[in-house]
Amino acid sequence: MTQAAELIHEHNDNTREFVSFRIGDQEYCVDIMSVREIRGWTPATAVPHAPHYVRGVINLRGAVLPIVDLASRLGLEPPKPTQRHVIIVTQVGEQIVGLLVDAVSDILSITDQKLQPTPDVASETAKAFVKGLLTVDDRMIRYIALESILPARETSSMNI
Repeated sequence: MTQAAELIHEHNDNTREFVSFRIGDQEYCVDIMSVREIRGWTPATAVPHAPHYVRGVINLRGAVLPIVDLASRLGLEPPKPTQRHVIIVTQVGEQIVGLLVDAVSDILSITDQKLQPTPDVASETAKAFVKGLLTVDDRMIRYIALESILPARETSSMNI
């Protein structure tokens, strides 16, 4: 099955909703069903030996929430977070993770016809992070593959 066919097959509904956001001058989106909340920037506590794109963790109502600098993860220039930056709290499988972005732009209702596969000319790395492209008016919005954003979890041979 092609990537476009898989995207259309994922949801039988004709219309889906996405939260769009900006990183620098580029626009991205995630499926709204993965978004738990949107909150202002909170400085994160660094975690030793974490990947370079993990800003650290914050306390979210008693739960430890890892913060991924999405610009850094996508290979873009990482920002110096300010009060204008936003954390999009998402659920990726069983894990809750915060995505640091510049700003949330919009809630988009998109029909399947406006969802295009990632072009074949894109690198394999780009295809790993971008599920597809949404065409909205004269804009091309990258649909982020949330499952690729987090590092693979290291498994331990010890069960504690």
